[in-house]
Amino acid sequence: MKIKNILSPGVVTTSLKSTTKEGVISELLDLLVSAKLVTDRDAVRAAVMDRERKMSTGIQHGVAIPHGKTSAVKNLVACIGIKKDGVDFAALDGEPSRIFIMTLSPLDRVGPHVQFLAEVSMVIKTEEARERLLNATNAQEVLAVFGV
Repeated sequence: MKIKNILSPGVVTTSLKSTTKEGVISELLDLLVSAKLVTDRDAVRAAVMDRERKMSTGIQHGVAIPHGKTSAVKNLVACIGIKKDGVDFAALDGEPSRIFIMTLSPLDRVGPHVQFLAEVSMVIKTEEARERLLNATNAQEVLAVFGV
């Protein structure tokens, strides 16, 4: 799995507007819908929100990785959004989340999702990478952090 095969400028934004978890998820989903990567917006939203109800995907260091499994995608898809002000995502460390990486995968496949998250985690674990993401002013700068 190569991050560059999953991410493109059309699924990255540095200007999320929402101030709520639900709003951020909707904005991220809009990126995937606009890129024609999902076939059923409502089903995807329900899958991601169901996952959030089980346990927040806000991890730590200002990062959240909302995700879900759905029949509305044929292969793993992902998008990235940045909100410098941060949003309460019920993160493990209690800090607001500012970097959002949403992934969706088909119901019957586990491997690509785990592999993608492992690759992304290797990048965002460093403070330098997170700072570069927060300082990015466009999609190309965000993608460059991931080597795309």
